[in-house]
Amino acid sequence: MHIAIDTGGTFTDCIYIEDAALKVLKVFSTPEDPASAVVEAVRTASNRTTQSLRHGTTVGTNVLLERKGARVAFVTTAGFEDIISIGRQARSHLYDWFATPPACIVPAEMRFGIAERTASDGTVLRRPQDHELRELVEKVSVSGAESIAVCLLFSFANPENEIAVARALHSLRLPISLSHVILPEFREYERASTVTVNAYLGPKAGGYLQRLDANLRRLSLCSGFDVMQSSGGIIPAAFAAEQPVRTVLSGPAGGVTGAYRMARMAGFSRIIAFDMGGTSTDVCLVDENEGGPRSTSDAQISQMPVSVPMLDIHTIGAGGGSLARFDKAGILHVGPESAGANPGPICYGRGTQPTVSDANLILGRLHPEHFLDSKVRLDHDRTRLYMEKERGSMATVEEFSTGIVLLAEAAMERAIRVISVERGYDPREFTLVAFGGAGPLHACALAQALQMHRVLVPSCPGALSALGILLADTVRDYSKTVMLKSDADLGSHFAGLEELAAKAPQFEQTPGVMTRSLDLRYAGQGYELNVPFGPDFLQSFHQLHQKRYGYADEQKTVEIVNIRLRVTAPGEDFNLPSFTPRDGDASQAIIETRPMIFAGEKCAGKVYQRERLEAGDRLYGPAIVVEYSATTVVPPGWNTLVDAYKNLVMEVNQ
Repeated sequence: MHIAIDTGGTFTDCIYIEDAALKVLKVFSTPEDPASAVVEAVRTASNRTTQSLRHGTTVGTNVLLERKGARVAFVTTAGFEDIISIGRQARSHLYDWFATPPACIVPAEMRFGIAERTASDGTVLRRPQDHELRELVEKVSVSGAESIAVCLLFSFANPENEIAVARALHSLRLPISLSHVILPEFREYERASTVTVNAYLGPKAGGYLQRLDANLRRLSLCSGFDVMQSSGGIIPAAFAAEQPVRTVLSGPAGGVTGAYRMARMAGFSRIIAFDMGGTSTDVCLVDENEGGPRSTSDAQISQMPVSVPMLDIHTIGAGGGSLARFDKAGILHVGPESAGANPGPICYGRGTQPTVSDANLILGRLHPEHFLDSKVRLDHDRTRLYMEKERGSMATVEEFSTGIVLLAEAAMERAIRVISVERGYDPREFTLVAFGGAGPLHACALAQALQMHRVLVPSCPGALSALGILLADTVRDYSKTVMLKSDADLGSHFAGLEELAAKAPQFEQTPGVMTRSLDLRYAGQGYELNVPFGPDFLQSFHQLHQKRYGYADEQKTVEIVNIRLRVTAPGEDFNLPSFTPRDGDASQAIIETRPMIFAGEKCAGKVYQRERLEAGDRLYGPAIVVEYSATTVVPPGWNTLVDAYKNLVMEVNQ
């Protein structure tokens, strides 16, 4: 049996293949011990013949966002101890006089310098002396460090001194993260930040993966598992425990992968993936004409650069559990704080503060008796009682609920504009693929606000991230800064990366496909563009520069800054069964007609059971479609076609 599990803020989603069919299981997340929910899901789904287990984890993400990582000792070249705090001169809020950056995750007393120096060409100018190394070890030993990050100047060009420092610190028996291993690239601040984040996450995120592995083996549920990394590929859990910085967007990357695969199957090549869960919303633009999901090595998580490859995903704090509140001026706000899994929304029976899910229940867009296949009953009376207490100056609970939903949707609309309009893409040319437990509730409203004409709600929308993890390829990324002219011979440089890749244990049985690429820039520029390596890579660079920045200069010198190698082994080969569409009115799937509220107006809407819908059925709003993993809202003026794969394809009535 093949199982994939994605841990979310409210639910832990499990998807598995049994008898050539996809099965979905959702259990409540256990934030105090995420492994408990994972073990419960595997135990419930598994028949003790688990062949493979894959996992998308939010532990690393949460540690960074909550700033609850390890106490890190940062070791660098003497004189550069404060680079991790100084960073770059760019300010995220240029005109905000009161903006205060978050405190550095490495306090001043935990930054240590060692007298050494390597030149930019890799020449070792000064080696650390034995007595200096002993003194460094003593300082780190008494500092209370729980983890160590080592980032020496130009160690990417020659790691000799960094290896010597690591060898001396090894006696402390603390986890050590080395910059020439984590990120052998130039830009000392970004490299320092990335290796420090890895050390910061190590004891908690890495320890979590090690404990989960031990628990699963002890219970004989599986003999090891793999983890989704931020770049959209699978890596072994042991490697993820060593380099947890590669998993900070683990779950969202699974969602993008799943959305891309399902959309391609349905015939849509240009999509905006919209994943709304209980705590956050993740959006990503994917254009198959540009090679599918796009990666970036220039991401920031919790205002810290993380320069390992990851999918270009934009995340905001808006989900079904986002809390609604009034400020002192009486203005309504929604999020980014969330009720999470504990206590959860009011309607789950424990929470007392209004959330987006509670608002959807009041507006008739969630059915109290058809949630999680009736395994959880939403408490409508309790929700109305508490929302009545919290509605402030709003005239009615319904008006309060409408305001909550509109504010949440405005935040999500802005997020989609960031990854489309602000980057030169017209969202009207894309299909909005909605998934996550709450995504299909708001998809049509967002599409209408952005003038998008089509929404796709795939099968198993509430567990699509887990499906993406299940279907993802095994991937390893390697890189190296070379700083060469565009006519340089790169053969030996790529050969070194390929030699490293050949030693990776996940490719011993199934050799991976190696893909080369280059980071290029015009001489004098500060940042690069990545293009595939091939005979016409220069022309590709000029064309991409023209598209991204509006100009190109083919007469100007081009520099090769970094070389990159991606090794890929194909993932699970699974296609959903297809059905011959009929001409149906979906009447066989109607459960009931009940009151709903859209744009402040009450109306009667039909409730459909998704499992009863047949390919070719067409239904019209106002309506909701209920299923185990999510609820889909079809507003007035929209129609829905069930395609051959039983996806819901929704369009505005013409």
